Amino acid sequence: MKIIIDCMGGDNAPAEMLKGAVAAKGELGGEYILVGHKEKLSACAAELGLSLDGFEILHAEDVVTMEDDAMAAAKTKKDSSMAVGLRALAEGAGDAIVSCGNTGALFSGATLIVKRAKGIHRAAIATVLPYDPPVLLLDSGANVVVTTEHLVEFAVMGASYYSKLFGVEDPKVGLLSNGTEETKGTPLCREAYERLTEAKETMGVNFVGNVEAGAVPFGACHVVVTDGFTGNILLKTVEGAGKLVMGRLKGMFYSSALTKLAALIMKKHLAGFKHSFDATEHGGSPILGISKPVIKAHGSSNAKAFKNAIRQAKTYAESGAIDHISQVMQSKEGQL
Repeated sequence: MKIIIDCMGGDNAPAEMLKGAVAAKGELGGEYILVGHKEKLSACAAELGLSLDGFEILHAEDVVTMEDDAMAAAKTKKDSSMAVGLRALAEGAGDAIVSCGNTGALFSGATLIVKRAKGIHRAAIATVLPYDPPVLLLDSGANVVVTTEHLVEFAVMGASYYSKLFGVEDPKVGLLSNGTEETKGTPLCREAYERLTEAKETMGVNFVGNVEAGAVPFGACHVVVTDGFTGNILLKTVEGAGKLVMGRLKGMFYSSALTKLAALIMKKHLAGFKHSFDATEHGGSPILGISKPVIKAHGSSNAKAFKNAIRQAKTYAESGAIDHISQVMQSKEGQL
């Protein structure tokens, strides 16, 4: 397994990317291609005391910034680390790519350079929300504007991936809305409700209807579909709520000698609770619908988060999920 790493994308590049890559190599093994400005990567590694022995370095002169437009990797910055890495993946130099860079540019670059898988009309970012059972959210940030056909496609892709990921044979799919009634939501939501209801009969999608954001953590569905704008807001709200709860708990448990003793007794349980809401534990999210594994890691990823994003890339590449989704989508061609 060879993982391509965009070392220059994200808020903490390249230091945290290099530290994460070195940690992943030591923990997970495998081969790695570090993509970025060769001199800057070498200088940064030396400053951090990291050895890059055993790593292949692929030089890229330019960088896609967070301010660049969505077509940067595919059109205007072809010498950027993101573009060079995506081309290397498309050409078979590696098995997967991980990037913390500009979401829009990575999504467009993956679509235009690596290409969509057969049977896929619109790819989407799929993020696992840390609930029990886990919930797969898509789209979580790539497609701000979608059609009803896209939402149906997200439902089929999401259900297929969830089944492969968690072994659930017929995962429940919900449409994110502001009420459970079929008349609730925007015109797009109401039309999508009708199309997904039809898909339940014609395509075997286990559609359970509209779900409110407040019901998502409590098992209302396994897969929740929405547009990338709304999905990203939900995702950021979940992340923010987790940090808020952990901060309040920490303040409560460390407010007195007695509560500190209680914290010591509860240490193991609190650690498990924190782990479930810690974004660094989940690392990144696959862009479902692309012909090869492309993982979008959080823009502010630290070394731990990036290492786990690499772990996810490896798992995704080995799972056979892309072929499975492609086969499912091709079998339903003409029904979307």
